[in-house]
Formats: sequence, C-alpha cells, structure tokens
Amino acid sequence: MIPLDRITTNPEQMNGQPCIRGMRLTVRRVLEIAALYPDASERKIEFPELEDEDVRQALHYAALHLPDQVVSLNDDALVA
Repeated sequence: MIPLDRITTNPEQMNGQPCIRGMRLTVRRVLEIAALYPDASERKIEFPELEDEDVRQALHYAALHLPDQVVSLNDDALVA
C-alpha cells in the first residue's frame, strides 16, 4: 500500500475536503492542475508549492476513491 501521508483533512479547512499537506489546496484542485499542466516543469513555474509527490499522492487518492464500475457506452456516445 502506498502511503498517503501528504493527504490531510480538517473539518475547519476547505469544508473538510482532502487537501495537500494542510495547505488550502484540495486534491480535486491538484488533479485539475495536473491535467492543465501535464509538463512538471511548467507546473512548477505556476505552482512552486506543489511537489511531484503531492501530485502522485493526489492521483493515487482519487483512484482509490473512484467507484469501480463498468459503464457501457451506447453507439451515439462513440461518435464524436
């Protein structure tokens, strides 16, 4: 099991949402940042407080908390 020692929760901060290292930076926001800045060097320029291990643990935390279900797509959804 990968430790998630950088993921913190505090009911007094960010409405209890999981955050990174007690900062006001939620796991959800870190996922958005990772999607917007897939290049780590670019991400570090925009968010110097965010470390690579923070992103890795946020991704792992999200994967652990997503439901494990199969979603079938209809033929209309395959045409884009």
